[in-house]
Amino acid sequence: MDIDSMVKAISSADKAPKESQLKRLESKTTTQLTSLGQLKGAISNFQTALSALNSPSSFLARKASSSDTAVVTATASQSAIAGSYNLEVEKLASSSKVALAAISSDPEKKLNAGTLSIKVGDTALAEITIDSTNNTLAGVRDAINKAGASAGVSATIITDDQGSRLVLSSSKTGDGNDITVSGTNANPAEGNESLQSFTYDGPPVEPDVADYNADIADPAYVAAKAAYDAEMADANAGKTLAVAQSAKFTIDGLSVTRDSNSIDDVVSGLSFELKAEGSTSVTITRDEAGVQGNVKKFVDAYNTLMTFINTETKVTTVNENDAPVTGALVGDSSVRSLVNTLRSELSSPQGEGALRALADMGITTKKDGTLEMDAAKVGKSISSNFEDVAAYFTGDNGLASRMGARLKPYTDAGGILESRTGALQETIEKVDKQKEELTKRITALEERLYKQFNAMDAMVAQLTRTSDSLTQLFDSMPGFVTQKD
Repeated sequence: MDIDSMVKAISSADKAPKESQLKRLESKTTTQLTSLGQLKGAISNFQTALSALNSPSSFLARKASSSDTAVVTATASQSAIAGSYNLEVEKLASSSKVALAAISSDPEKKLNAGTLSIKVGDTALAEITIDSTNNTLAGVRDAINKAGASAGVSATIITDDQGSRLVLSSSKTGDGNDITVSGTNANPAEGNESLQSFTYDGPPVEPDVADYNADIADPAYVAAKAAYDAEMADANAGKTLAVAQSAKFTIDGLSVTRDSNSIDDVVSGLSFELKAEGSTSVTITRDEAGVQGNVKKFVDAYNTLMTFINTETKVTTVNENDAPVTGALVGDSSVRSLVNTLRSELSSPQGEGALRALADMGITTKKDGTLEMDAAKVGKSISSNFEDVAAYFTGDNGLASRMGARLKPYTDAGGILESRTGALQETIEKVDKQKEELTKRITALEERLYKQFNAMDAMVAQLTRTSDSLTQLFDSMPGFVTQKD
């Protein structure tokens, strides 16, 4: 006998009905779990849109626009008062940049030991100590970058026709914030490049003859003018590449000076960034486009939610012979209750003003329950009835708040969706447990069948052997004749 095939056939026949039942239940439950998760996500997105719409800041928001964004860009906070301002930017704020005296471009050139003192205006950086570990131009550059990182001072090396130079840059803008450097040798007799050559107090100032009794022949003036000319002619000397200066501009004719190009303390609630010299006007208005954008997000999120629910609760007839295709949430009472609740809030009139319903501002309900927004009509409603639109959507009795309250029982911890999800997960766990029990039962059945069939097979073999022995015995008996055909 083919015992293995018989056992497998019997156990499969016994296992198939229950296994098929558990598989269908598991598939259905998993699909429902997935759909509930997607439903919760769609509700969450809708709640986010409701929160944005219900936020007073969305209706109190102000929009600042510049007639020339190449000159000035602006932003306005809720506290800004609607109005217009004329700006004339005379000078932008800038930071200091200097190139120290040129030295040999030989990378092996050594510097004297000592210190470099660097200031940005009146603010001093930690002194840079030069010793055998960093007594090269690259070593000094790295030391300056480490010490000046927090103060916004950086250094690089540029090699020009005269040699290699340390070029220092500062991020601090405003008048008087120029970079100055003082070099001090630890041992003036040391034969390396003197640190004093890096000393830089700023560009030379041409002497004013008026300070010398307006006499160009004054020996003191002549000497000062000669020193100035010599320093200007020295190609190796340090140079100012950019002067630190403050921003200067007028607003409606009033002069303003600031150390930065980012201005937020001139007009209450208005911030602007100076970009270039020139003229522009800045206008502050209500952010009507932002409000309309939030209304559209509300409509889109609601439509996404309704479209998903329509799909998951739909029964589709295929043909007369096949069973209809049903959505995962068909017959789910909690979903039906949710839809009815939301539609009831949408259709409920509110207040006594010109805008009592969504349809009054250009938002209508279609046959499938989704919303259709007439952007032009909504925009006109916002422009002409801004306060009424704000009152309709916001506040404790506004549409956004009422719909949000209707959704909370579904999404809160321990709410309807969480309870439904928990019940489905328990079903999955029960299915898994029944699968284990089914496997154990089939395993026991197979073991019992193997024992029975093996015993039967042994008995048949024994009977066969007994039959063969009797036949041989009869054949060997005297006078026993086997009758032949």
